[in-house]
Amino acid sequence: MEIKHLKNIIIIAFGFLLLFTAYGGLQTLQSSLNPEKGLGVASLSVVYGCLIVSSVFLPTIIIKKIGCKWTIVTSMCCYITYSIGNFKPNWYSLIITSAILGFGGGPLWAAKCTYLTTTGIRYAKRMGKEKMDVVNQYFGVFFLIYQSSGIWGNLISSLVLEQNPNKVISENASYSHCGPNNCPALSAGSSNSTTPPSGVSDTLRYTLMGIYTGCGVLAVLLIVILLDQVELKEEQKNELEAKPSIWRSLLGTIRQLKDIRQCLLIPLTMFSGFQQGFLASDYTKAYVTCTLGIQFVGFVMICFGATNSICSMLSGKLSQYTGRIALFMLAAATSVSCIIALLLWSPNPNQFAVFFIFPALWSMSDAICQTLLNAFYGVLFDDHKEAAFANYRLWESLGFVIAFAYSNLLCISVKLYVVLTMLLLGMILYLVVEYLEYRKSSKNTNNSNEVSMGVIQS
Repeated sequence: MEIKHLKNIIIIAFGFLLLFTAYGGLQTLQSSLNPEKGLGVASLSVVYGCLIVSSVFLPTIIIKKIGCKWTIVTSMCCYITYSIGNFKPNWYSLIITSAILGFGGGPLWAAKCTYLTTTGIRYAKRMGKEKMDVVNQYFGVFFLIYQSSGIWGNLISSLVLEQNPNKVISENASYSHCGPNNCPALSAGSSNSTTPPSGVSDTLRYTLMGIYTGCGVLAVLLIVILLDQVELKEEQKNELEAKPSIWRSLLGTIRQLKDIRQCLLIPLTMFSGFQQGFLASDYTKAYVTCTLGIQFVGFVMICFGATNSICSMLSGKLSQYTGRIALFMLAAATSVSCIIALLLWSPNPNQFAVFFIFPALWSMSDAICQTLLNAFYGVLFDDHKEAAFANYRLWESLGFVIAFAYSNLLCISVKLYVVLTMLLLGMILYLVVEYLEYRKSSKNTNNSNEVSMGVIQS
């Protein structure tokens, strides 16, 4: 049975790999590819705003109604529309397709997490293994494959955009407005940051969007043909049949917030969105595009994807030996170091290697947080997985929305301080959750020992 489960996990992972090769590549380019009046960043705000709504209303009822497999298929089709909307981007086509993608995102991620957690826990019970260890390994395998989408999506964009005949190369340019000093007012008046993006030809745009659309179609076909359906618990099906209301899904997601552990994990979950949002829109535009040009965005972000893929697998394995806390602390220390360095660094083309180092380091932190936090949610809220993962996607998406919403309003230095604040708050409250779980485990152990002693004495 392990081979069957591993086969299904690999299929899901490769489906997500293909899908997010397209979406991930588009996301990192939006602030530079569609800079007119902030269209690119506005589309990302719509994506994650709708993702919040879909995370609250849709995952539980859709998963119970059509199952994890067909929820994944339907949601993937929503993602494909975003690539189509980028063929001729304007405030109508791009915003509408962004909304469609957002509404499909909540069910997609909840279905994926439910599928992996359910199969992992069932296998652990049958084989007498620790649930957390098996689920961590399953998520590690998934993220190992999935996170490499950052490599392929960005490699495709870089190779295509390298052919752009309208590239502008600035000589003796001043880069004082780049990096932590980059502010919306300064960027608006600087041709160095805006000219390269606007120089992308229609032919190259069509080529790039055609490749990305094809990747999405292949992802759907892979899931439809090869993925096995996972059966939900019988009591879950009966519960749905008894009261099939969308409001029940909403109440299930909101009711999850009654669990103090869920509330305490919100800041750390939001930090994941803040961090990824900063890298996708602000680092790529204020550091890379502003200094090197849009053609280097993909190459720089390949470092993020490659490191993320490797560290995702390693974190799932290492957690068995080091525990979650040690790895989370390593991730926090890495992120803090990157934030401080970005605040102090004045980017310049002569420091070419440095542009690659920051995404590589920050991706290690992101890999640990995403892999272990997903697994932590699955085991911590085993009885309410759909609602828990809906909350995970909701709060992470809120982090994205806020990061993209203030992208055209705040200076880079201010944004870095916001990310740092969310990280510190999130880690403190995460440690509180670990303490609560430790007390609960100790209490259960003591009660078990007392019962055993009572039986012996009697």
